[in-house]
Amino acid sequence: MYILYNTILVAAAFVILPYFLLKIAFTGKYRKSLVQKLGGRQTQILTNLGDGPRVWIHAVSVGEVTAAAPIVASLKLQRPELKIIFSTSTETGQQMAQQLVKGADAFIYFPLDIPYVVRKVIRLAKPAVFVMVETELWPNFLQACKLNAVKTLMVNGRISPRSYNKYRLTRCFWKSILANLCAAGMIAEVDASRIKSIGMAKDRIEVLGNAKYDALAAMAATALQEEIARRVNQQTGERFFVAGSTHPGEEDIVIRVYQRLLKHYPDLKLIIVPRHVERTAAIMQLFQSSGLPDVITMTDMNNGKIREKERIIIVDVIGELFKIYSLATIVYCGGSLVPKGGQNVLEAAAWGKVIFYGPSMEDFSEEKILLEDVGCGVTINNEEELLQGILKVLEHPEELEGRGARGKAVVAANMGAAVRYAEMINRTLG
Repeated sequence: MYILYNTILVAAAFVILPYFLLKIAFTGKYRKSLVQKLGGRQTQILTNLGDGPRVWIHAVSVGEVTAAAPIVASLKLQRPELKIIFSTSTETGQQMAQQLVKGADAFIYFPLDIPYVVRKVIRLAKPAVFVMVETELWPNFLQACKLNAVKTLMVNGRISPRSYNKYRLTRCFWKSILANLCAAGMIAEVDASRIKSIGMAKDRIEVLGNAKYDALAAMAATALQEEIARRVNQQTGERFFVAGSTHPGEEDIVIRVYQRLLKHYPDLKLIIVPRHVERTAAIMQLFQSSGLPDVITMTDMNNGKIREKERIIIVDVIGELFKIYSLATIVYCGGSLVPKGGQNVLEAAAWGKVIFYGPSMEDFSEEKILLEDVGCGVTINNEEELLQGILKVLEHPEELEGRGARGKAVVAANMGAAVRYAEMINRTLG
């Protein structure tokens, strides 16, 4: 199976490498990370960490970094002598990690899963324990950890329905990969059940909760809200409809709903945060063709342009969504009226917002249930239901505030997972 996996990997490299090189040449994307992903430029970073046991924590991108930050903080509190190496796969994740993760002693990019490369980086890093945040299973890397006596863990483990279906098709292969893990700390019972069914030993699985609750509850601070309000020049009493993490097909719906809301609330403003910021030009064109030309982008404001009469803001930069949610009167969370499995509704809930989303919430089913139980989350099935749902809650501001407050309380009440994951890492260290 490893031979087959590596044969596919080599074949894929011939297709993917030219794409990376073109991206670097024409956009600059991957320029900072590619050399490190191939094992270069890491010797000095990893050899000058000093004495103390080393723990390598890996978070793929922004979402996983958010969950990892409180785990690192808890781990450092329990074991200050630890040297923590923190890696990400994406450049946006790396930027976020350097802002959020306090206590890491080195930041690197995770190596590509090429046998020579992963062996080289593991020898340089010399970790006692490797910790993956959520589900990031790289066969060559995990096998190299085992051969180098590095203990491996999964924390904040989540297996979405879509991922689960893919894993099940090649269960025999993944069972051998999971055998390399010392333990898996999963978010919920459903995740524990899924990882067990694809081959993880039952006695190595623990359900420890979602560390994102810890991160988001701690991050939802007044200072953060004030900073973003100044940047967008929010006026006293100004209200925003925020559509976060939208995908193609959802922006059209949001724009039509917003146009109809203006008939009832002409002072309402719209902030739209696409899941992929490279789609900004296409979204700008949608507003133009809909007769809504008064648009400003976050890049414009970051470059010094002051928002004055513009009713619409497009957030065309990474890492601002959580702060933007703090400005919302009402929220629509994307990836849900199209079949994408939903996006993280906890970010808006941490600010005490009522959140609407479509029926496709498979990747966040536990969070959906939790928020709907207190009235903070609302499922809508189409454009008309979104409009009517928003109108209904805007007509009752006291109820809107109360439901949001209950959602915020749920996020705070579910804190504590980060400490449990830190304790798991400590037990593995010995």
